[in-house]
Amino acid sequence: MGDVQRKPTPCVFFRKGSCRNGDACPFSHDLSLPDPVPARQQPAGKAAPPPIVVTLKPGTPYVSIDVECVATAIQHNARATAQIALVSQAGQPLLNLYVKPATEVVSYLQPLTSLSKELLDQYGMSFDEAMKMLRQQLPKNAILVGQNIGKDVEWLQLREGEDFAEMIDLSALFRVWNAKYNSFTYFGLDHAATCLLGQANDGAPHNAVTDAVKSMQLFNLYCRVQHSPDEVASLHQKLLATPVAPSFAKQNPSFEGCCMGNRKTCICGAPFFS
Repeated sequence: MGDVQRKPTPCVFFRKGSCRNGDACPFSHDLSLPDPVPARQQPAGKAAPPPIVVTLKPGTPYVSIDVECVATAIQHNARATAQIALVSQAGQPLLNLYVKPATEVVSYLQPLTSLSKELLDQYGMSFDEAMKMLRQQLPKNAILVGQNIGKDVEWLQLREGEDFAEMIDLSALFRVWNAKYNSFTYFGLDHAATCLLGQANDGAPHNAVTDAVKSMQLFNLYCRVQHSPDEVASLHQKLLATPVAPSFAKQNPSFEGCCMGNRKTCICGAPFFS
């Protein structure tokens, strides 16, 4: 096939850094061209929505949960729980459980998870045993804190209102409003911990306990500064000003034959649900 004949109209997705068509895109990737919509026709930026206010409830336990998973097939959605961490609001680990999946493990994704066959063979228990221990330690009135905590709850098959009271997602607490696009910019745990806690991961493998501790430290930080607009603005500025390190999935579209679920470089064709 010959070269794609580009239209003189600028590609709005390329300007946002999200064009998926690359050289096959029919629209121009020339950044010197004016905006595709004249400024006078662009809607005025909406005012930023009010920040989320966390009202701490006396006597209510706040705990952080984090899960690490291994791959049970090559598809990016074929994962099984292999480590569960529970951390108190004071940052003290309450549980560190290793789970030996019932199905065959295709990859332990060790550079990402720090998990290995030897570790799970030595310390791993069944998922049911691990969940029994977790439910014994998890108060039913607990509020769960974590980065994209809903996904951890899904992995663990916990039920809001039965196993725990409610969830607080850190990604929503530290989101930053982008007036140009009338939308929020969200940041991952590694980036937030690097900018706001001074705890750079530098590409090291994750660990459920370490991540849960960081999550609780970030939650406590937000609770301390949330009523100070200047301090919140300072946090936002740090998040925006610091370059975001590429994720493991971005650097490795696949690992040991397993798709890592990067939307732009997915190799397995499995659906994305979020």
